Amino acid sequence: MALSISTPTTSSLLPPSSQVGRWNPLARSAKPVSFILRSSPLAARAAGGNAPTSPVDEIVTELDAVAGFSEIVPDTVVFDDFERFAPTAATVSSSLLLGIAGLPNTKFKSAIDTALADGECNALEKPEDRMSCYLTKALANVGAELAHQVPGRVSTEIDARLAYDTQGIIQRVHELLNLYNQHDVSTDRLLFKIPATWQGIEASRLLESEGIQTHLTFVYSFAQAAAAAQAGASVVQIFVGRLRDWARNHSGDPETDEALKKGEDAGLALAKKVYAYIHRNGYKTKLMAAAIRNKQDVFSLLGIDYIIAPLKILQSLEESVTDPDVKYSYVPRLTPAIGKTYDFTEEELVKWDQLSLAAAMGPAAEELLASGLEGYANQARRVEELFGKIWPPPNV
Repeated sequence: MALSISTPTTSSLLPPSSQVGRWNPLARSAKPVSFILRSSPLAARAAGGNAPTSPVDEIVTELDAVAGFSEIVPDTVVFDDFERFAPTAATVSSSLLLGIAGLPNTKFKSAIDTALADGECNALEKPEDRMSCYLTKALANVGAELAHQVPGRVSTEIDARLAYDTQGIIQRVHELLNLYNQHDVSTDRLLFKIPATWQGIEASRLLESEGIQTHLTFVYSFAQAAAAAQAGASVVQIFVGRLRDWARNHSGDPETDEALKKGEDAGLALAKKVYAYIHRNGYKTKLMAAAIRNKQDVFSLLGIDYIIAPLKILQSLEESVTDPDVKYSYVPRLTPAIGKTYDFTEEELVKWDQLSLAAAMGPAAEELLASGLEGYANQARRVEELFGKIWPPPNV
């Protein structure tokens, strides 16, 4: 699912009634789930500007410190069970379905079996249509199971093979939304994760106008992020580490070259620029940073709405104890105030359209977007191939 801004005690990915809890980095299991980290009560109080005078023996970790400024989102991890450590929000994807299908005993396995037994899908003549139907049903079935067990929102991946088909994306979202509603999951509990192609951005604009929340992913350029914010996307996800990796091994991209000339990290520079743009223009969009490589990335992004970090980094933050006085000296690097001072060109403040977006996307965004789409599409194909091998399920 800040610095002169106080991090809210409830995430925009969580209902206002959600209780703030404590992350247990030792929890383990056989169920892969992508989820939102709950902020600790200590961090929440600090974020609200009510940092208490800490007793000498108070244990304060770096995780406590950073969770007071940005919502921390652990990357895909494995759970023991929902009773031992309950996630507060979840993401449903093809990779999650593959993980569930590969496990002998999981409460989500029946959700896949039910999808494979669906009469509507079984009646389709073409095998490719039938498998696509199974994939859609399985995503919704698993997502509905998660929605009934987590208090926050469930984000559902939209097939990357639809990335350049606006109407195809909208139709798929409506299909998923209808299935979720049949499972008594309301629209406000859902996000739909859409690739940030122009067609995906346009789909986001139309869906948001219907009150359907969208999460645009594979953002590697300012133009993509700005166009997504103008479209009203609820969440925009920038892959900081991937853009950094590309910039270290390539040249010829105006955005990444400019950042390097200034001595800046290309990924972090893009996140800062987009954050400033969103706040300069008052867009509702929340910014999410992904592909985090180390703790310094986390510290450099404090104040951004969401940070997706690998479990090993979060464990390191949790295990690093800091003096309470030092803890309260942590400051965010991103604040709405930078929107007033950031120097944008006239070209960057235009109303983005398909042609201007295509012209502004350099080789970094083009290559990384294509690579991401290919990876997601391959995952979807793997799921369909697996379903073809195990269909029909028992008792069908």
